[in-house]
Amino acid sequence: MKIAQIICQVLRSESVVNKTASCQDLVLVRIRTEDGLEGIGEADSSPEVVKAIIDAPFSHNIACGLREILIGENPLETDRLWQKMYRQTMYFGRSSVTLSAMSAIDMALWDLKGKHFGEPIHRLLGGKQHDRFRAYASILFGKDGAETREIGQRWIENGYTAVKFGWEPMGESEAVDLDLVAGAREGIKEATLLVDAGCVWDARTALRRAHAFSQFDVEWLEEPLRPDDVEGYRWLRDRSPIPIAAGEEECGRTAFRPLIDARALDVYQIDIARNGFTDAAYLRQRIEEIGARPCNHCYTSPLTEAASLHWLSTCRDAFLFEDCVEDEPMRHELAIEKIQAEDGWIEVPDRPGLGVTLNEDFVAAHVVAQSE
Repeated sequence: MKIAQIICQVLRSESVVNKTASCQDLVLVRIRTEDGLEGIGEADSSPEVVKAIIDAPFSHNIACGLREILIGENPLETDRLWQKMYRQTMYFGRSSVTLSAMSAIDMALWDLKGKHFGEPIHRLLGGKQHDRFRAYASILFGKDGAETREIGQRWIENGYTAVKFGWEPMGESEAVDLDLVAGAREGIKEATLLVDAGCVWDARTALRRAHAFSQFDVEWLEEPLRPDDVEGYRWLRDRSPIPIAAGEEECGRTAFRPLIDARALDVYQIDIARNGFTDAAYLRQRIEEIGARPCNHCYTSPLTEAASLHWLSTCRDAFLFEDCVEDEPMRHELAIEKIQAEDGWIEVPDRPGLGVTLNEDFVAAHVVAQSE
């Protein structure tokens, strides 16, 4: 079996607004074999930049586009192909968006592998240890505490027993930050509250906020610091009364290694759309070795939602699942299947591959660029 075609499609909603939400557009990768089998994947990054990395022609042996690297290869050899992609993109890769593009390819390869063998991806990763997860509704803060309270009430009424609020306008001032968290707690009552600061403070300010937020019984404080401040995270985690979570920006094992080696976090958040199954399987083992807890990061489409369920279900110490509840067409209409929590719980798919079927009418209506 050989890879015959790699199609890269950019999809975009009719209107894209100024907010920190990556389900307003997406890059869809389709890998097809000579006998017509197809695997699908996506990356959580700028779709056009990912497309450029896939489409780039050969420059030299360590600066080559991903399509050029993979055509004619056996799609079942996922580990070898990951290493080949990493090696042959070294002059424009090794982290960040190149790893994201590789992750989209890797997701599609694992989907294709699962379909070839007639098995769900979690079985190919070694077997699931969880059949379902308690899901937390993942949503942005409102403009103030009052609006945040109303948002929280809505998702509790929809059956969730945990809600995470994140990003703007947190970080403007201590008064704003406390108002937002107080409103969140009022809105969700006794449910589990998670706070995503969105990389806004230095370590000492973050420690002050952690002490202030502890009165609201916060389950974890996510991304209080800039992503590269590993020493700051280690310092904060040793002193914070609230568990510290981070990792969504990181792409691949090399990016995660400093955080893991420093035992800088309580919860390591892995995004399959920025790490792929191949590196995520390695990261699962490292996180288990240091006694920390894993969680998925997912704020995109049903593809990454399903991919996250497959991976997280194989993690021994997994305990919560991030369920994006953004009201965006890309989140809810891209797939035929509904990949969303019901009554606060979400099931792990058992269909072959990702277990996701594209809504081809939706894809056709939203494609703004394509290459193959």
